[in-house]
Amino acid sequence: MDNRVEFAKMNGLGNKILVVDMRGRSDRVTPQAAIALARDPQTSFDQIMAIHDPKVAGTFAYIDIINCDGTLAQACGNGTRCVVQALSVETGQKAFTFQTLAGILNAVEHEDGSISVDMGAPVFDWKLIPLSEEFHDTSRIELQIGPIDAPVLHSPAVMSMGNPHAVFWVDRDPMSFDLERFGPLLENHPLFPQKANITLAQVTSKTSMVTRTWERGAGLTLACGSAACAAGVSAVRTGRTERKVTITVASSPNRQTLDIEWRERDGHVIMTGAAEWEWAGRLDPATGAWERDALNDNEASVS
Repeated sequence: MDNRVEFAKMNGLGNKILVVDMRGRSDRVTPQAAIALARDPQTSFDQIMAIHDPKVAGTFAYIDIINCDGTLAQACGNGTRCVVQALSVETGQKAFTFQTLAGILNAVEHEDGSISVDMGAPVFDWKLIPLSEEFHDTSRIELQIGPIDAPVLHSPAVMSMGNPHAVFWVDRDPMSFDLERFGPLLENHPLFPQKANITLAQVTSKTSMVTRTWERGAGLTLACGSAACAAGVSAVRTGRTERKVTITVASSPNRQTLDIEWRERDGHVIMTGAAEWEWAGRLDPATGAWERDALNDNEASVS
């Protein structure tokens, strides 16, 4: 019996995404399959977006978000845009409502091909982010890397966008910092009982920023949509920018951008950006064995 399902290799600003169609099935993409797919250079990903049948009336689908280490994630903005683009091509539909671990997400594809995702309202309560220590003001907490009298990074803003985030403010291009060394230490800091996404953010004007992110469960990724949302919100909270900001994701190909708006009327964060389809195939959600759809015999790739 063929246990394989259809999947698409996509990306959102370089954030590597596998969109896996699990509709009509009761099983899940296993952690073992995710790890095997992540280790293969051709299917390497930051997140799997596994589309399941809806669990709640009024939603189009339930989405499991799986990190490359096999753990579940609550939110992935770049991955959600990829799902919207894939489903829009399939159905002709432009607006979607999804359920995830983080709750309900609404998304729409615009005429120019850009996609907006309503990422919901940020959470600032230290217990809900969550943090292991009480902080009354989470727009600036006591945490640093480096010498006490000359820290390399310090005093981040922390919050949840469905997943925990810490945003460190820097005064130069985030690419100039050794985030590959600092990232694992901060992600796994005892202050973050569920670990955290770590972002370096440089404010360049009242309406623009540059960011780079070490992503919880995925490591040094080319882009992270929820981290861009967290950076945009944190900049507003600390008086650095206006509510609408264009974020240049420094590590993305050609330094692509996301538009982030922290909407005043309901407190929701709206993220707008692009998604890109690369190729399609079929995979076994239990083992991770996969086969690429071939345009011709010379383009077949089997794992």
